[in-house]
Amino acid sequence: MNSNYKKIILGIVLIGLVIMGFFAYNVWAVLFSPNTNFESETYEVFIPTDADYNTAFLIIADGVKNREDLHTTAVKKKYHENVKSGRFLIKKGSNNNEIINTVRSQNRPIKVTFNNQERLENLAGRLSQQMEPDSLSFLNAMRDPEFLKENKLNAQNALSLYLSNSYETYWNTTAARFRDKMLDYHNQFWTAEKRAKAKKLDLSPSEVYTLASIVQKETAKVDEMPRVAGVYLNRLSRGIKLDADPTVIYAKKITENDFDQQIKQVLYVYLEIDNPYNTYKYATLPPGPIVTPDLSAINAVLHPENHDYLYFVADVQNFGYHKFAKTLAQHNRNAAEYRRWIAKNNK
Repeated sequence: MNSNYKKIILGIVLIGLVIMGFFAYNVWAVLFSPNTNFESETYEVFIPTDADYNTAFLIIADGVKNREDLHTTAVKKKYHENVKSGRFLIKKGSNNNEIINTVRSQNRPIKVTFNNQERLENLAGRLSQQMEPDSLSFLNAMRDPEFLKENKLNAQNALSLYLSNSYETYWNTTAARFRDKMLDYHNQFWTAEKRAKAKKLDLSPSEVYTLASIVQKETAKVDEMPRVAGVYLNRLSRGIKLDADPTVIYAKKITENDFDQQIKQVLYVYLEIDNPYNTYKYATLPPGPIVTPDLSAINAVLHPENHDYLYFVADVQNFGYHKFAKTLAQHNRNAAEYRRWIAKNNK
């Protein structure tokens, strides 16, 4: 082999090495060069259930600089054949390899929060604002006849299953699975000790929840809730109507099928509304809760203040709190003071 031939072979080898090096560099650059276009520390990506690759890619691509390199990486890692749904957090400065690894296997949970929901419809709407299923999916799951029957619930008291709180779950959790998760939390909350307390009050857990919903609407002061609960329990034990204004408001809303109306004052004509939620008309608990109460209100019913009060009215000298009375005469004096204050301040 002459020297010229050797030089040719060496040249070919060197050119090959250069080409391979160039190719390797390009592959490295595509996979491992930073490729994000956002300034925040993380970028949320929500991939819907049953999304195909095109849909998922367009969602992810909103957070990158070079879409072509992202696509190349996705194909190399076969992401285009196995798209995952969920909520993913892409970190600032991530490279394509990290981005695809993230959306392929790192579905992150979210915090779902709800309180003060008047109906299942409202709760379903609130949940749909935070999770993937729409409100109708949540509502259908909550109203499922077999589920209600199995758990000894009905359309009126089904709301008592859902405890106001913050819960960790996944964005793409189905409505039925979330409902079942709420059932698990409900069963965990209602320990044998709590059930025994409810039984001592001659109430079921659902009835405790219903009474707590009234307490919740009557006072926002956590330290006053046990006293308010005590008033209603005293009235129930003596067969006296609860005469709770919040139930009248709820009765008006449900009778007129209008839960968007704002009612700031209960008029005498409202007291005549013939609806089982109206506790001025019926001497029993309403057939279900009028709102999802806070846990503090539920605990107030389970641990009521022991007293002889039967009445209360807003305290105009200590706003947010109430004046309590043992007799109707004393209550009428307190109520008259409240009415004078209302008239004076043009409320």
